[in-house]
Amino acid sequence: MSKQERRKGYWSYRWKDYGTGYLFMLPWAIGFAIFVAFPVGWSFFNSFNQVRLTNTGFTYKWVGLDNFRRVLMEDNVYPIELIRYFQEMLLMIPLILIFSFFVSLLLNQKLPGRALIRAIFFLPVIFATGQVLMELFSQGAGKLPFIAQYNLDGLVKQYVGPKLAEPILNVLSKAVIILWYSGVQILIFIAGYQTIPRSVYEAIRIDGATPWEAFWKITLPAMVPFIGLNAVFTIVDLFTFPTNPVMYQVSKNMFSPQAGYGYASAQAWIYFLLILLLLGLTLWLTYRSIVKKGAFR
Repeated sequence: MSKQERRKGYWSYRWKDYGTGYLFMLPWAIGFAIFVAFPVGWSFFNSFNQVRLTNTGFTYKWVGLDNFRRVLMEDNVYPIELIRYFQEMLLMIPLILIFSFFVSLLLNQKLPGRALIRAIFFLPVIFATGQVLMELFSQGAGKLPFIAQYNLDGLVKQYVGPKLAEPILNVLSKAVIILWYSGVQILIFIAGYQTIPRSVYEAIRIDGATPWEAFWKITLPAMVPFIGLNAVFTIVDLFTFPTNPVMYQVSKNMFSPQAGYGYASAQAWIYFLLILLLLGLTLWLTYRSIVKKGAFR
């Protein structure tokens, strides 16, 4: 068989196995190419230019990496907001994952009104989005009053130090987000529990394993892919949060005479690359955990 025939057979085999999946992805690919690829490419081009909006349209002046240098070396607001927001999110993401994991573990049990409780946890995903969420936060609905009531800020600063206390207090003040932003994760975890055969639990129960041992030996290893999936979803969800101060800085500088589209695009790309790095680290850790458990051969 010639090399060309082998290649044709390989692609025929691939299409036979994955063709249906490719067809389902096709509408998304078309939409991405039309509505996302061009704006992303234009933003990347702008980040290397000084862009000004004039009466005749946009004017471009090539400045290379100067926008990135100005963002990192001269800007006194954006780097601080960026570091502060990453600190908060690196604390909040594990809290959301842990909370949703154990709530889904409880909701996976056979209890009265289980479907209603699941719906209640999912309702904030439907209602608390976009402008609704911003309005709730502007009215102070996202804060917990006990922090000021019991002087927790003083205790936190005393025991962890002022530098680490600020992101911790910001996370505590937004603790309601953990409830509002856990609905999808809970459903994904519940779907993950359904993939574990009941016969496995019956077998280890016969062998004398306790529920605690069953959790560590069966449930948790089987849920590693779903933990990784939820981590990726949570990262994307939180870093596109409506009240995100980093995105506010980008949008503000976009129309600033001193900054402009090029400078704002450089800020956006720095933010995007850091999120991409965090996503890559999450996927790598998930893959390593799956391989270590022997799921891949």
